Amino acid sequence: MITRISCNGQEIILIGTAHVSKQSAQLVQDTIHEQNPDTVCVELCRTRLAALKDADRWKNMDIVKVIKEKKALLLFMNLLLASFQKKMADKFDIKPGQEMINAIAAAEKINALIVPADREIQITLSRVWRGMGVWEKLKLMASLVFSFGASDDIEEEDIEKMKQEDILQTLLADVKKTHPIIEKTLINERDRFLAEKIRSAPGEKIVAVVGAAHAPGIKKYLALNDVIDLDELNSVPPAGKAGKILKWLIPSLILLLFATGFLMEGKSAGSDMIWIWIIANGIFAGLGALLALAHPLTIISSIIAAPLTSLNPMIAAGWVSGLVEAFSRKPKVKDLEDIPNDIGSIKGFWRNNVTRILLVVVFTNLGSSIGTMTALPLMLKLIN
Repeated sequence: MITRISCNGQEIILIGTAHVSKQSAQLVQDTIHEQNPDTVCVELCRTRLAALKDADRWKNMDIVKVIKEKKALLLFMNLLLASFQKKMADKFDIKPGQEMINAIAAAEKINALIVPADREIQITLSRVWRGMGVWEKLKLMASLVFSFGASDDIEEEDIEKMKQEDILQTLLADVKKTHPIIEKTLINERDRFLAEKIRSAPGEKIVAVVGAAHAPGIKKYLALNDVIDLDELNSVPPAGKAGKILKWLIPSLILLLFATGFLMEGKSAGSDMIWIWIIANGIFAGLGALLALAHPLTIISSIIAAPLTSLNPMIAAGWVSGLVEAFSRKPKVKDLEDIPNDIGSIKGFWRNNVTRILLVVVFTNLGSSIGTMTALPLMLKLIN
C-alpha cells in the first residue's frame, strides 16, 4: 500500500487506500506522523476538500439556482455517489473519506502544506457526460439509480478487493465494460492529473494519499517524468455537432410530421397526431413526477409542460417541474441539514424536500423522453 518514489529530487511516499477501510485510515495517519513530510497531497479536488472541512455546506445551497443553471443532474449524480459511499461507510462503522480526513488532520498537526491533487468532480462528470451518446447516458443514469442497493451485499472482506477499484469504478462496473469513455475519464485521465499535481507540489518530502486504483497509473506517469498538460485535462469538450444538430432537428421533424399528417391524411389524422403527442408526453412526464412523489401542482405542471418543452430544445420539462416543486414545497433549513443523513437510504431521498426536487427533475425529463419515443411510431403509423 506504500510506495516510495524519487522524482526531480523529491521523495514521494505514495499511499494507496480503500476509501471505506479503517486500516487505510489508520495507515495514513501513522505514515504522516512518522514521515513528517513538507507536503501532503490528497485525492480531493478543491470543492470536495472545502466540503470535507465544512459540514454545514448544504445549508448554503440554493436549489432553485441549481435548476436554473442546469446543474440538477450533476448534483443528483454527486449525491448518488455520496450515498453509495455513505452506506458502505455506515455498514463498517467508518466515516466516508476517513483516510482523507485523517490525512488533513495529520498534515495540519505538523504544519504541512495540504494540496488537493484531484480534478474537480464537476469537470470529471461533465467530460464523461459529453463523451457519451443518448443511449449511453440513459444506461449511466440507470446504473447510478440501481446502485442504491449495491452496498447491501458487500462484506468487510470485500473491502480489500475494492482497494483495486475507484468508488466510481465500482458503481459503474457494468457500464464501463462497453463504454471506454468511463475508464478513460474516471481513471486514466485522473491518474495523469494526480501524477502531475503530486510531481509539481512543493517540498522535498511529499506524502500522497490516493485510492489504490490510481496508485499504479500515478507511479507509471511519475516514472515517465513527462510534463502533463493540466489545462487540457481541465477543459470540458463542447457539445458535439451531432448533438447540437439533433437538438434542433428532432423538434423540426416532429413539427414537419404534424404538417405532413394534415396535408396527406387530412384534418382528422393531423389532429389525432397532435393528441397522441400531447397525451404520450404528458402522461409519461406526469408519471415521472408521480414516481418522485411530487406535489400535485408539480405533476399537473409536468403534464402541461412536457408536450411543449419537447418541441423546444432550450427548455426541459424537468426544469419546469423542478422549479414548481421547489416553490410548492420550499425546502427548509432542516432539509438542507439532513441531506448527509437522508442520502443514505432510498426512503431518505424521497423524504427530503431538496433531493426530492432533484428526483422530480430527473424522472420528469426521463418520462418526457420516453413519451417522445412512444409517440413517434404511433404518429408515423397514422400516415402509413
